[in-house]
Amino acid sequence: MLTTGTSSAAAETPSTAMPVDEERSSALCLYVSSYHRGYSWSDGVERGLRETLDERCELVQFDMDTKRRRDKEDIEAAARKAAALVAELRPDVVITSDDNAAKHFVVPHLLGGDVPVVFCGVNWTAEEYGFPAKNVTGIVEVAPIRPMVREALALVPGSARAAYLGALTLTERKNYERIATEADSLGVTLDSYFVETLEEWKVAHDAIQSYDFIVVGSYSGIDHWDEAEAARHALEHASRPSLTNHAWMMPVTVIGFTKLPEEHGERAAVTARAILDGSVAGEIPLAVNRKWDTWINPSLAAAIDTPMPERLLKGAKRAESP
Repeated sequence: MLTTGTSSAAAETPSTAMPVDEERSSALCLYVSSYHRGYSWSDGVERGLRETLDERCELVQFDMDTKRRRDKEDIEAAARKAAALVAELRPDVVITSDDNAAKHFVVPHLLGGDVPVVFCGVNWTAEEYGFPAKNVTGIVEVAPIRPMVREALALVPGSARAAYLGALTLTERKNYERIATEADSLGVTLDSYFVETLEEWKVAHDAIQSYDFIVVGSYSGIDHWDEAEAARHALEHASRPSLTNHAWMMPVTVIGFTKLPEEHGERAAVTARAILDGSVAGEIPLAVNRKWDTWINPSLAAAIDTPMPERLLKGAKRAESP
């Protein structure tokens, strides 16, 4: 999917993109998203990016669609299309979001080159991709996992075993490993349950109700996901406290400590603007996100066997199951 400016027009091949103007008077930014429009995280990043760029450059967007097209061949083909756009459009800055764009597009096609790159949404660390580099800087995505695990321990004192339930994807494995390390440092063993379909998710969801608490990963990458069906199932079968770092998982989760995707788009845009104003990408330090929201799902909270503290019931944002 390719879009230009604020248009939602799509193109099947890079050749339909905006023609290069040898005398163009405004800067051109190419934004390569790992995922697709309609995915809550991606939409938030895009909002923050567009609002903060504020016409500082003409923005061309290419969506790699790697949540729905997960085969390695499809991902690499999407990365090659993005690279072809770089060659065709010669953007002043390339902006990317999330790990697949970093791993499959930036590393093999742009790393160490002359095109400035600003990444965002790379989970936990960018070292595995060789970032920062002379032409690459950006914003690393970290989740408020310590507050989340500490909240779980406050709800269930003496917790020793917890479960992680998420999609069978690279991002979810990275998230699990980080949360498992944090949980272990607090004396909790975190077992993993990775699933590929909604039916597998429901089976796993019920099986892990014997744990002290549950960490809910993202549905993205789970085939046939239906939020309403999943929420109904959780409401009928949940008995233990569940927590998440993803706002879009609140319909099936009791408590959320959630990152703000708009923050990533905003900070990426600020960095891109600095580069357009003359800063060198490789001289701009990496940053991490620093904001989060606290949520509670009152319906699920009332259904489980653990009472919620008044501070959460009164102070957290409220999310309802559909």
